[in-house]
Amino acid sequence: MHLSTAHLIHRVFFTCIAAIALAVPARAAPLKPYKDALFSYGTVLETADGGDYRVVDYQEMRDINGRDQDPERRAKRAYVSLSVKSAQANETLAVGSRPLDVTRAGSASGAAFTVIFIHGRGGDRRLGANDWSFGGNFNRLKNLAVDNGGVYYAPSVRSFDDAGVADIAGLIAYARQQSPGRPVVLACASMGSFICWGITRDRQAVASLKGMMIMGGPADPAFMKSAAYKRKLPVFFSHGSADSVYPSADQIALYRSLKAAKYPSRMVLFQTGSHGTPVRMTDWRDALNWIGLD
Repeated sequence: MHLSTAHLIHRVFFTCIAAIALAVPARAAPLKPYKDALFSYGTVLETADGGDYRVVDYQEMRDINGRDQDPERRAKRAYVSLSVKSAQANETLAVGSRPLDVTRAGSASGAAFTVIFIHGRGGDRRLGANDWSFGGNFNRLKNLAVDNGGVYYAPSVRSFDDAGVADIAGLIAYARQQSPGRPVVLACASMGSFICWGITRDRQAVASLKGMMIMGGPADPAFMKSAAYKRKLPVFFSHGSADSVYPSADQIALYRSLKAAKYPSRMVLFQTGSHGTPVRMTDWRDALNWIGLD
């Protein structure tokens, strides 16, 4: 069949466009609902700042005993979907000066987004990969990542010092290399928040992040001097009002100072919640959609 020059140009043009589209990772839309009826926030007792500050009702008898088959050990079956384990692997990555053990859920390359969770003292990658603990909240996170074309990493942090920060900076760089141009969100719980605050001072790591989550962690009074602050990296806080390890008042004060400076921040306070409440009760879909995965 003979084609005119115009038709040939037209065909070559659209073939090139199609090839480019296949080579570029798809833009991530807001995360699709996943067991929202079980994991979304319940009664909101107080709200301020246009919804960016929320106090959420928390009751131990309902939110632990009513949610777990074995309280604080094993969630009820309705909260957990184990099919995601087929997309899960334990790996040791060479991402810096020393190997880093991680659990990964989702495709290692070409992911629409990356979420990295940092555990607290005494934990390792098993904490962030446990399907049954914390009311099944990590299982939901894994399913949200895999179902939406993203990837989730739960690394084992060896130390909560500069060396630990360097390890996670290496993991952030690795995630960007594996999925170029796609967003990376760093979430830190409890003492693991020292890693997040350390990362905020690393200009290169900050440039690779889309947002950060601090879950029941200490406040950083020097945050406003960091590279992350200068870049206005969105920060999501969640905390228990009765936290006896890191007082909620410190985190609330930091949040309010950020809001006064018109800094992109959001906070969920669980009324009567203890130190571990944010890891159990934070609505991952709500937080990640607020940060934005595009």
